[in-house]
Amino acid sequence: MTVKLFDQRSCELGEGPLWHPERRQLFWFDILGCRLLARDGDESMEWKFGENVSAAGWIDRDSLMIASETRLLKFDLESGGEETVCMLEDDDPNTRSNDGRADPHGGFWIGTMGKNAENGAGAIYRYFRGELRRLYPAISIPNSICFSPEGTVAYFADTPDRRIMAQALGSDGWPDGEPYVLVDLRADGLNPDGSVTDSEGNIWNAQWGASRIAGYRQDGSFIKTFAFPAQHTSCPAFGGPGLSTLFCTTAQENLPPETIAEHPENGQTFAVETSLIGWPEPQVIL
Repeated sequence: MTVKLFDQRSCELGEGPLWHPERRQLFWFDILGCRLLARDGDESMEWKFGENVSAAGWIDRDSLMIASETRLLKFDLESGGEETVCMLEDDDPNTRSNDGRADPHGGFWIGTMGKNAENGAGAIYRYFRGELRRLYPAISIPNSICFSPEGTVAYFADTPDRRIMAQALGSDGWPDGEPYVLVDLRADGLNPDGSVTDSEGNIWNAQWGASRIAGYRQDGSFIKTFAFPAQHTSCPAFGGPGLSTLFCTTAQENLPPETIAEHPENGQTFAVETSLIGWPEPQVIL
């Protein structure tokens, strides 16, 4: 399985890839560059924002739910129009949004963090049918937000903690009970970043600083890894024909200038054809 360059544009902090199931198109973010990126065949597409943007879910064919540093917004891909859905820590200039994803119940989970990754400065929230509720406070770097395809389990991580957590969900998608440790990466010194699940419910986790995406079963046991030519793998997404392409965003953040000059693949976006099958990203219900 050969990793191919999907898009050569460099991102300081590439994140939040989303395969839109109706448009059959990949969207992703350069958080620190305040950009939403996409491709239309050979054409590069880009939308600029006035603040950090980090994650998205799809509302309909032409609209995305986008998380910015101060709000959740409905964004029209055709007109570029923005409509505020709700505010998100807009009273705190020191935080921004980070990892997020739609759940199978139509909700949208989003994490916040300090702009300098201050300890415990962020939280993880869920937006569902008009309500934004804080689920987990005192989060430093929220990541790995993804869900079992049937919508009964959510996953998340606080990257410095180096553990991927699992959370049972009720019939409406709200947490039911307390989260528990699914994958403990502390002994290996690995940093869990963004994650996505496949159609069998396996978790595929990008590991910051390790140049790889690693797979884990629903019991936390290890499956295998995919290696990428960039140091900071940040977030995966399944897409392409048959949802068998594994996309991966990467980042240049905190790399020395000489490393970036010698290895410009850092910060670019990659794709690898796999024997895995993803599942369509759920639609956000406003």
